[in-house]
Amino acid sequence: MTRPFSTDGRGGLGRLDRLAGLDRIPTRRGALGLLGLSGLALAGCGSSGSEDLAQQAQSGEDKGYVSGSGVITQLSGDERGEPLDLDFETLSGESTSLASWRPRVVAINLWYAACPPCRVEAPDLNATYEHFGDQVEFLGVNVRDQAATAESFVRTFEVPYPIMIDGDGSMVSLLSSVLPPQATPSTVILDASGRAAARVVGAVTQSTLTGLIEDVLAQ
Repeated sequence: MTRPFSTDGRGGLGRLDRLAGLDRIPTRRGALGLLGLSGLALAGCGSSGSEDLAQQAQSGEDKGYVSGSGVITQLSGDERGEPLDLDFETLSGESTSLASWRPRVVAINLWYAACPPCRVEAPDLNATYEHFGDQVEFLGVNVRDQAATAESFVRTFEVPYPIMIDGDGSMVSLLSSVLPPQATPSTVILDASGRAAARVVGAVTQSTLTGLIEDVLAQ
């Protein structure tokens, strides 16, 4: 069952539905996160609202991103799907897989260099990665660029965690049951079993991402 609102701020944020079911069900923590996101002028290549996101995804508009603010969703244990796995090579040439990172929690962020909200959220992702250290694996998934462009972004923003170039769309395909198409930036958090436990469609702040990861680590 989806966890209800609780006064300690650790309630759930609604069922993680497919494209049309992106309902925003706030908790205190979620509300704070959404307020933080809405404060950004470039709050997301996510959605300007649940309805807009679904409509844009279903109509197949080829903008390269979905404009608007972020939508946060958490799943309780019995709502999560099967473990997600993919073999891939990082930008630095290391061959690895999502399965090899278990039982650590994994945060997967989808981005590309010319996406303004991706640039806005980069320092927050870096800070969250540094905060958790080896408790959590981070993976940046570049959904659009050539290696040279991605490497330039990594240097500019001093990204400390692994990056993969999703040239064949394999990671986007893997996450298609979790994220609508063209939802960039987006962040998905996998639990210790490799199942999708939370997501943010749109730019994420350090406080929001930290809270979501802490919830998953505590389970």
